Amino acid sequence: MKQNEAVILALEKLGGVATLGQLNQEVFKITDCEWKTKTPFASVRRIVQLDKNIYKIKTGLYGLLKFKSTNESKGIIQETDINKNSKEVIDFNHSYFQGLLITIGNLKGLKTFIPNQDKNKLFLNEKLEDIRTLNKIPPFSYSKLVHRSSTIDVIWFNDREMPHSFFEVEHSTDIQNSLLKFNDLQDFYSRMIIVADKIRKEEYLRKIKYSSFTHLNKDNRVSFLDYEALSKQYETIIEQQQYEFLL
Repeated sequence: MKQNEAVILALEKLGGVATLGQLNQEVFKITDCEWKTKTPFASVRRIVQLDKNIYKIKTGLYGLLKFKSTNESKGIIQETDINKNSKEVIDFNHSYFQGLLITIGNLKGLKTFIPNQDKNKLFLNEKLEDIRTLNKIPPFSYSKLVHRSSTIDVIWFNDREMPHSFFEVEHSTDIQNSLLKFNDLQDFYSRMIIVADKIRKEEYLRKIKYSSFTHLNKDNRVSFLDYEALSKQYETIIEQQQYEFLL
């Protein structure tokens, strides 16, 4: 079997759509294909970019053309300059990047939580509630602070069920609202991250300087992570799972 045929078969097995990380997990299980290269992950990346049977949905996410209508019926929509501000694309982006964050947290051995209002949203072919590891937010502090944090898009908890990282995915809503949440939670020894398109970084840098967020800004409590960087980190941690030993 040729390498591009193996990639197409792996995509079919994954339901016609997959992240590059998922493809890297699945394609090398196909024993009929030999990868006589020292850089097989780079070969897969080249194939999804060049094969005419495969289309790019967004950075790091690909689908089979023959599944395109089925994917779109599930809300997995190829983003373009024309539709990027549509409700369908905004909703898809939000749950997609939540799914990446949950998956990374799980692979790092952390416990993961998303708001219950998001539990039925899809990460490709899975519900978010099926990949998070916590169905209820741990009572890690005073009830008003736990309640405040329960609306944050993704939280990673350590093995003591204390918050390790708070993530807010900001595709189109006001970044200031996320900063207000973080401001209320600043007394916790936790990372706080705004996840958004890189074109919104200037907006983030402007708003973090508001006087209301003096301590967040002065103490460098909040970080900005763009979508592309998140996708690349997700791919890297998936690739690391292939090794028997990590330094």
